[in-house]
Amino acid sequence: MQNREEKLGGRMTPSLQQTMSYMEEHMRPDASFDVVYRVIEVGGRQACIYFIDGFCKDELMMKILQYFISLKPADMPENVHELAKRATPYVEVDLRDSWDEILYNILSGVFALFIDGYDRCVLIDSRTYPARGVEEPDKDKTLRGSKDGFVETIVFNTALIRRRIRSTQLRMEMMNAGKSSRTDIVLCYMDNRVDHAFLDRVRQRIGSIQVDALTMNQESLAECLYQRRWYNPFPKFKFTERPDVAAAQVLEGDIVILVDNSPSAMIVPTSIFDIVEEADDYYFPPITGTYLRLARFLISILTYIMTPTFLLLMEHPQWVPESFQFIMLQKEENIPLIAQFLILELAIDGLKLAAVNTPNMLSTPLSVMAALVLGEFSVNSGWFNSEVMLYMAFVALANYTQQNYELGYALKFMRILNLILTAAFGLYGYIAAVVIFVWAVVGNKTLSDKSYIYPVLPFNARQLAKRLLRLRLPESRK
Repeated sequence: MQNREEKLGGRMTPSLQQTMSYMEEHMRPDASFDVVYRVIEVGGRQACIYFIDGFCKDELMMKILQYFISLKPADMPENVHELAKRATPYVEVDLRDSWDEILYNILSGVFALFIDGYDRCVLIDSRTYPARGVEEPDKDKTLRGSKDGFVETIVFNTALIRRRIRSTQLRMEMMNAGKSSRTDIVLCYMDNRVDHAFLDRVRQRIGSIQVDALTMNQESLAECLYQRRWYNPFPKFKFTERPDVAAAQVLEGDIVILVDNSPSAMIVPTSIFDIVEEADDYYFPPITGTYLRLARFLISILTYIMTPTFLLLMEHPQWVPESFQFIMLQKEENIPLIAQFLILELAIDGLKLAAVNTPNMLSTPLSVMAALVLGEFSVNSGWFNSEVMLYMAFVALANYTQQNYELGYALKFMRILNLILTAAFGLYGYIAAVVIFVWAVVGNKTLSDKSYIYPVLPFNARQLAKRLLRLRLPESRK
């Protein structure tokens, strides 16, 4: 391939025979059934078309071919630019002479026309991708608001954002990454609101990615963009499948990164307050939205401290006030409490994995079996105490009060560490685990190298009030 590119200089030549030889060597239509080519005559000149089967609109391509075949020699301009820009009855037409760009466009689904005597390829963007409907995502549901969601086709996703932001300042900047995959990546931002220094850094990091392919789409991109402090479990990015959330973040000056074949948007930079926020906070009146937001914060903290605190109090029953004696174990434990908690932490993840891989028709029987076996029977058999089951049930359900999957597992890992240290070192272990938790949150950095807990550090009272309280929207005050 390298020798052939050096022979052609990396550029097309006016010779159609050389062009077809190059395409046959690199695209191998004889070995790939979906690479389609056809030799035709355009205005008395030999020509050849190439496209990927399944990416082009058949009816549209038939009409375009009819037009080109019907051209007479007198209708053919000497300049290929005149043919492409003025004589081709289609909107999205481009000219390229670089083989790298031509092959990239053909593999992306663009229709390519080579005409003998012209030193550039006519690229007609008539592609269409298999796509599902833009129904509301299962994970990011809201009680109010729009019911559409991102899909795997990147052009559809950019259109969903454009529909909400009709501003000339909105930019959709196309990039790609991956030596083999050449995955399309779109940076979506408001030119008059974004931090341009941070935008340049994001561009530079994406441009410097040296991988063969983004096999796991956005997760592969996220790991390439943020390589430091991988051991810190708290999420560095916010993902959403809702176009209204992505549009709101763009209007706030953030950057939304869309990756082809991924039905979600990556929002940067992201703080802990951004991750905890949800769309329902803004689809309800201010007092209701404030309650929902504060309740989510409080429940998230409870999921971390509830089971370690209970374990600490059971090891030191003298610390339990007389009015709270009812929380003490009613039966003697057969298995140490720390073992019960760790087993249940693993069992809950096992149930989650089982629910993901269970067919819908069997999900109800599985739920009944799980409730009976892990609920009543496990307590009656003596494996677990009822108090332990109660607190772990609360933790398991409370994790679903916020939609960020990574934050739920970050709290889980910190909770397990707290349980182990508390069981090993008592009060000192509990305090040490809380210190590690605070350090993991405070010491974390966003992609822009700013504080993960801004506006707490550095402190900004006005911004903190906006983060904790759902205030009236600016549009409501006008």
